[in-house]
Amino acid sequence: MTRSHAREIAIHFIFELGFSNQSAESLLQEQLTPERFAEIEDEIPLYAEFPNRKQAEYIRNLVLGTFSHGPELDDYISRLAVGWSFSRIPRMAAAIMRTAMYEVLYMPDIPNSAAINDAVEIAKGYEQAEVVSFLNGILGSFVRAEFPAQQAEE
Repeated sequence: MTRSHAREIAIHFIFELGFSNQSAESLLQEQLTPERFAEIEDEIPLYAEFPNRKQAEYIRNLVLGTFSHGPELDDYISRLAVGWSFSRIPRMAAAIMRTAMYEVLYMPDIPNSAAINDAVEIAKGYEQAEVVSFLNGILGSFVRAEFPAQQAEE
């Protein structure tokens, strides 16, 4: 399993948390199991391979961190979404942006460009071109605003 696949699985879980009152921990206990992957692998090929220990830890950290920082991440999205109310943003796009922003802010071992590029590629599989373009713009603005020194180096 690639990191991109693990990231997409984490996004699925983060998206799902938006529809329930379940905690991130309980969702992970239910969903991040070989049995659950086996149940849905025919329907969703992404789940054909269960993550190894390191990948599962990455998924857990990403889901738990994104969930716990949700209000902060949503605030970034709201401030940068010029012309869009938060309620207009598709839930999958919001889950993708939250995940990428969390990685940029709190997972320094992941290059910002990898988090953003992967988020855009994943979004292409779920959203219309207009939303993907919007998401790309928000994430680009976010990185430029939060890491202006990196922009000067490039």
